[in-house]
Amino acid sequence: MPRVFSGIQPTGELHLGNLLGAVRNWVEDQHRADSFYCVVDLHALTVPGEPGALGRQTLDLAAALLACGLDPEVCTLFVQSHVPEHTSLGWIMQCTTSFGELRRMTQFKDKSQGQESVSAGLFSYPALQAADILLYDTDQVPVGEDQRQHIELTRDVAERFNARYGDTFVVPAATIPRAGARVMDLQQPERKMSKSTSGDAGIVRLDDDPAVVVKKFKRAVTDSLGEVRLDVDHQPGVTNLLSILAASTGRSPEEVAGAYDQYGPLKADTGEAVVELLRPIQERLGELRSDPGAVAEALRRGADKAGGVAAEVLERAERSIGLLPRR
Repeated sequence: MPRVFSGIQPTGELHLGNLLGAVRNWVEDQHRADSFYCVVDLHALTVPGEPGALGRQTLDLAAALLACGLDPEVCTLFVQSHVPEHTSLGWIMQCTTSFGELRRMTQFKDKSQGQESVSAGLFSYPALQAADILLYDTDQVPVGEDQRQHIELTRDVAERFNARYGDTFVVPAATIPRAGARVMDLQQPERKMSKSTSGDAGIVRLDDDPAVVVKKFKRAVTDSLGEVRLDVDHQPGVTNLLSILAASTGRSPEEVAGAYDQYGPLKADTGEAVVELLRPIQERLGELRSDPGAVAEALRRGADKAGGVAAEVLERAERSIGLLPRR
C-alpha cells in the first residue's frame, strides 16, 4: 500500500467542514493506505497561546479524530512533539531550504500581514512541515490548493538533498483528495467554514448540541431569489445547504436540489440531517472525553510506531550528510 501522511493543527475545535471536507476521507483512506496522521502541535506554537491550552486542545482533537472513526489499530495517529525526530530533521531541512523560498510562501505573507510581531517559527515552519512529510518515506500527501505550494517546496528540498548527498528521501506527490463537501460559513457563504475565522453562528462544531445545530441552520443566510438551485455564484448560501445535505445523506447535490422549492424546508432538513450525522460521533466523543487515559495511550502507541519509522529515516539523512554517528 502507498504511504500517506496528513497533519492537522490543534487550534480550535473540529467542525462540520473538517468532517465532510477531510476527516471522512482520512477514515476511508486508513483502510486503503499505510496512513500516518499527525496532530502537529509544534506548528501551533508559531502563534502564542494561553499556557497549558495547547496540551488540552491536542488531547481533545485526538479524541475527536478517534470519535470520527480513525482506528489506532489500523492507522498511525500520533502527536508531532512526541516524536523528537521531527525537530531534528526540521533543522536539517532549514539548512537545505533557502531564505528566498521561505519568503515566497503565500501563507506566511497572509498570516503575517498587519501583525506587529511575527515569530521566526512562522517564517521557517514550511521547513519543519517538509521534515514532517519526509520522515515517513511518504508517497502521497492529500492536500487542498492552499497547501500545494508547501508540497512543492517539500519536493524541491528533497530533490536538492538527494542531489547533494545521495539518494536519501522519497520524493512525495501531492494528491487531490476525493471530492469532499466544500462546507462554507453559514453566515458568510462566500468563505469556507473555518475554526479560525468563522463566528459562532457560522460554524457547526462536532459537539454542538442538536438544538443549537438546528437553530444555526434555520438562521443560515440564503438570498431573496426564492429558488432552490445549485448556483455558487448567485446563490452561495443555498448551494452550501444543498452540498451539506447531500454529503450528510449520501446523495448528490443535484438530486437534493430537485426535492425542494422553498428555503425553509431545506434549512430544516439540512439541520436534522447534520444532527443525525453527528449523533454517533458525539456519543463516542463523550465516552473518550470521560476516559482521557485511553486517548493518551492510543497516542503513545502511535508515537512509538511513528518514532520507529522516523528514527530510521533521520539516521539515513544524518549518514548521508556525514554527521558523526551516535553509536
